[in-house]
Amino acid sequence: MILKTVADLRAVARGWRAKGEVIGVVPTMGALHDGHLSLARRARAECDRVITTIFVNPKQFNNPDDLKKYPRTLEADAGLLGTVPVDAVFAPPVEEVYPEGFITTVSMQGVAQPLEGYMRPGHFDGVATVVTKLFGMSLADRGYFGQKDWQQLQVVLRLVRDLNVPVEVVGCETIREADGLAMSSRNVRLTAAGRGRAPVLYAAISAAAEDIRAGHADRMAIREAAETMREAGFERVEYIELRDAETLMPSDDPRRPRRMLAAAWVDGVRLIDNIPV
Repeated sequence: MILKTVADLRAVARGWRAKGEVIGVVPTMGALHDGHLSLARRARAECDRVITTIFVNPKQFNNPDDLKKYPRTLEADAGLLGTVPVDAVFAPPVEEVYPEGFITTVSMQGVAQPLEGYMRPGHFDGVATVVTKLFGMSLADRGYFGQKDWQQLQVVLRLVRDLNVPVEVVGCETIREADGLAMSSRNVRLTAAGRGRAPVLYAAISAAAEDIRAGHADRMAIREAAETMREAGFERVEYIELRDAETLMPSDDPRRPRRMLAAAWVDGVRLIDNIPV
């Protein structure tokens, strides 16, 4: 079933909770691919009921053109979710999520500030606000998020911890194409030439991580990864950073879990990826 209002979603969710059923929610912005479906399948395996939300959240876009270009494919998405299957698709209009007079923002510091937070001011405040609302709307017990957006996952984990939100956040492995490219709704905007270059992002950071594990200097390995990407035709490498996996602060301590995160432009499309080091 496709639900459009909070009242309808709540009515359905309350019925499930009254029976003692565990509810999993998979927040998405639509334009679904196998990465999203893997989250829904994980939720299906672990929960009695599964809700997938489809909402292109204007508050997490700092570029109006990016918001306008974001693909909206509700009918196709609902068909894909029917193969999982999920129990409900929540696809509200903007005014249902942000009604007239809406003035509240969940603002975060710390893990939300570097990298994507620096490159996209206000982005994680938009993410934190909508995730808080979706958790409350869906009455969910568990929320499922992909590790491709590693910083976003850490933001949500910190959000529920700091605000005592009674939702278990489950981080799921990045799903990749056969050539290593992380699945993303933005990949459909790549031309054939851009799609051919795009896997170099994952290959380059994987090689850098391997060099670092072998004892090479962090900065040298990262510099070589960036040069590899530029030589492959990437227009711009915004960042390649080795960070503490939880705090996202700079880390040169190999005893703590670390993550290499990268963002770069190819063929006019901004790609992000990350891997453990």
